[in-house]
Amino acid sequence: MEKREKFSSRLGFILISAGCAVGLGNVWRFPYITGKYGGAAFVLIYLIFLVILGLPIMIMEFSVGRASQKSAARSFHVLEPKGTKWHIESYFAMAGNYLLMMFYTTVGGWMIAYVFKNISGEFTGLSPEEVGGVFNGMLAQPVYMTVWMVITVLLSFFICSLGLQNGVERITKIMMGFLFVILIILCIRSVTLDGAIEGLKFYLVPDFGKIAEYGIFEVVFAAMGQSFFTLSLGIGAMAIFGSYLSKERTLTGESISICCLDTLVAIMAGLVIFPACFAFGVDPGEGPGLVFVTLPNIFNQMAGGRIFGTLFFVFMSFAALSSIIAVFENIISFSRDLFGWERKKAVLVNLIAIILLSMPCVLGFNVFSSFAPLGAGTTIQDLEDFIVSNNLLPLGSLVYLLFCTSRYGWGWKNFIKEADTGKGVKFPKWARFYVSYILPFIVLFIFVMGYVQKFSR
Repeated sequence: MEKREKFSSRLGFILISAGCAVGLGNVWRFPYITGKYGGAAFVLIYLIFLVILGLPIMIMEFSVGRASQKSAARSFHVLEPKGTKWHIESYFAMAGNYLLMMFYTTVGGWMIAYVFKNISGEFTGLSPEEVGGVFNGMLAQPVYMTVWMVITVLLSFFICSLGLQNGVERITKIMMGFLFVILIILCIRSVTLDGAIEGLKFYLVPDFGKIAEYGIFEVVFAAMGQSFFTLSLGIGAMAIFGSYLSKERTLTGESISICCLDTLVAIMAGLVIFPACFAFGVDPGEGPGLVFVTLPNIFNQMAGGRIFGTLFFVFMSFAALSSIIAVFENIISFSRDLFGWERKKAVLVNLIAIILLSMPCVLGFNVFSSFAPLGAGTTIQDLEDFIVSNNLLPLGSLVYLLFCTSRYGWGWKNFIKEADTGKGVKFPKWARFYVSYILPFIVLFIFVMGYVQKFSR
């Protein structure tokens, strides 16, 4: 077996892990629920949960990766006590990574397609209805969507094929650098629009009345959910980067850096979206509609809108691609850990597999649009997302939690020893009771409430 690859720098590790966490949820979910639940008041609650909920699980996932020197495909096999069955989680983790890519590649394709739509001036002079029509028209074209999905998959696997340091690390560093530069340019443009001040007030001034209006319970649950899902924890997507990491730094300190970067991107995305929406009197709704209909309409009305629209979709493409490349790296590692394949062979086999597995999502919007798996108006993409977000992420996180704290698993002593190896912030010892006995119930609560919300509407 060849020697395990390592990151060339600490910055590479932090940017790639943040790239994995910085996904489309930061842009099309975070600003919307922040606005809905009281702006800055919600952000405060969200940040508390990010620290007490997301952070400990991230540290545990990294610890399992670094201690085992394996991806999620083999890490539990290496660390579990003899005769136990913790390794069953590895099959769910692998399924989670493949399932996530079955719909994320399609959305990545939409982003890249929209870069070219903006460059070519396709939206220029269109009415708001016609801009919405462009998105719906794209969904109705299976061949067009397949082409962009395949381009996304080929590009991402090509970067992975260059190796960890020369491909994944080098290109992700460049993309994340550009991502921040573009975000800063868009923020400056957005906050200097006439009428932007109202959007800034809405976003940055805490409105505790909104919390009272929706009820503290609903707001807290929304904050919990967002802090949990933003980091894609529970399917070993982070553990792989732990396995490439040297023992020079503690895992708590590194995880704090990643959470800060992830949150910074989410908050800056809000600084782009809210001032612009308020300046042009547009409702900052949620989901694909915000990105593919609302924002192109705003760019249409803005001076230099074509340039800013193009920049925005380049930013979105980088956010999507950084996540896709990170998960593809994980998927390649599964094949290498399980079958001992060379990187090139793992890339080739998985490239074909992912393209085929992505087709149901593409066709779910057109050829199979009559199939509504979760009730009227839902698509195959909604089903895939539900399986990952509402099942595999929370239940997988629960397994990582129990594995690292239970004496029947890897255990607290082993976890703390691994997490605290190196220079930097140590994992707080007083948190042992909390992560062993309280946090698992919070995760279970998120899992159950996810079902309640999904099926009680």
